[in-house]
Amino acid sequence: MEKTYKSSILVPLEQSTGSKCRFCSTELKYSVVNLGMSPLCQKHVKMEHRNDMEKFYPLHAYICHNCWLMQLEEFATPDEIFAEDYAYFSSYSDSWLEHARKYSELMIDRFGINADNLVVEIASNDGYLLQWFDQKEIPVLGVEPARNVAEVAKEKGIRTEVRFFGVDSARLLSEKYGKADLLLGNNVLAHVPDINDFVAGMKIMLKEGGVITMEFPHLQRLIEENQFDTIYHEHFSYLSFVAVNRIFAHHGLRLFDVEELPTHGGSLRIYGRHIDDTSKPITERAKELLEREKTLGFESLEYYAEFEEKVKETKRKLLEFLIQAKREGKSVVGYGAPGKGNTLLNYCGVGTDFLDYTVDRSPHKQGNLLPGTHIPIYHPDKIQETKPDYVLILPWNLKKEISAQMAHIREWGGQFVIPIPETLVLE
Repeated sequence: MEKTYKSSILVPLEQSTGSKCRFCSTELKYSVVNLGMSPLCQKHVKMEHRNDMEKFYPLHAYICHNCWLMQLEEFATPDEIFAEDYAYFSSYSDSWLEHARKYSELMIDRFGINADNLVVEIASNDGYLLQWFDQKEIPVLGVEPARNVAEVAKEKGIRTEVRFFGVDSARLLSEKYGKADLLLGNNVLAHVPDINDFVAGMKIMLKEGGVITMEFPHLQRLIEENQFDTIYHEHFSYLSFVAVNRIFAHHGLRLFDVEELPTHGGSLRIYGRHIDDTSKPITERAKELLEREKTLGFESLEYYAEFEEKVKETKRKLLEFLIQAKREGKSVVGYGAPGKGNTLLNYCGVGTDFLDYTVDRSPHKQGNLLPGTHIPIYHPDKIQETKPDYVLILPWNLKKEISAQMAHIREWGGQFVIPIPETLVLE
């Protein structure tokens, strides 16, 4: 039976957090969801450090009642999270590579991007996207703070600067390489603690008449589809169109179009321009999404009030499934070692008592332990060796890709399980 939740409104915290909104500096006093203490989700533990103490930080999301930006407090710095041995490499997802290829074709067709233009990607990772422009001899520049990931891009021949992006770096880069005709960033806007410095930097980096595109998980999907596992320390902000529109306008940029995408459980791709660029009128779908979010109540406390109880119920259902499976003598393993999986496992208290191990295609993760839970990470071949009864797909947003890759588990009666929006055994 579908569980119903009593309608309510968020009430301010009894004690001040002492924290201010990262956009408008209003005091944060309304809690949306508290996921307890959690380690950094991409800091996988090497075997030789398995007995060392790990740092855990509060994972607590708030909504600003002035500008309606949902956000975490900043406990870990970007240097701690991204600058050293960062574990996420975009190219290990076939569907994400195809998404990037289609994006490049769309930009070339829609905006006439060619060899006379400069394409700049912020948080360019391992060159997964810029390679498609580079293959067409379109000049590219990647800006990537994680040195180990940037080196992989350079090996592919993708021109890459190792640095964080903001006002200072935008000035330096635009002087060195020129301004961007197409300035893009996928899943980076949510990752910056100083969102004002970041967006102001984009204003500087964008050529007159140029276009910005940014992709990020849509807050509507997170709230309405209970995607709480996408909340982790690397994601400082959780973005609605109304909030992002307000932030960009504050910095002299106008959002003129938006697309709703299926990636990462439901994302937005926003299109921005200089505010005085009249050559790109605001589209109907941008106007409609802005109105839809306002009608749904994104600028009201009521919209966020029931989320935490839904999160608690999802935790209960996952634990009920795992407890029952173990009592029946079933074996359960994981697939993937994504950031979202670590939020889920640490919040639910799932360790090797429930999940024997997990697997991942990335050799940078194999042989390590998941942060916090210390579940070992193996090559996907491990599943064929041990023939588990259930495979819990931690990157549930890639369930079609993964279930196709691992379809052979059905040879021994194995079944796939997804945890979000609630625990479900796939038929």
